Amino acid sequence: MQQKLPFFSHHVFCCSNRREPGHTRGCCAEKDAEALRDYMKSRVKALGIAKTRVNNAGCLDRCELGPTMVIYPEGVWYSCKTKADIDEVIAEHLQGGRIVQRLKLPD
Repeated sequence: MQQKLPFFSHHVFCCSNRREPGHTRGCCAEKDAEALRDYMKSRVKALGIAKTRVNNAGCLDRCELGPTMVIYPEGVWYSCKTKADIDEVIAEHLQGGRIVQRLKLPD
């Protein structure tokens, strides 16, 4: 049986979950997650990074560490708080195939 290649080379899920104000765990949305996701999505498109999908996700359950994202197929979790962090993940992980250790969340 011939193994089928995945449709996407990378699939990025960016949490943009909202919790009620003052929740003890916080939420990614209150940490600018939606704007950062939109920025990543536009940069990936502008750079022409093929077969890469950046998606909105509901709660990824790592709220205290947010804003969080996970990139598949590797299953690497990141916390990106700035556009510079997003640029680094794009350049290193998506384009270069290298994990950004300083932004990687613990397993």
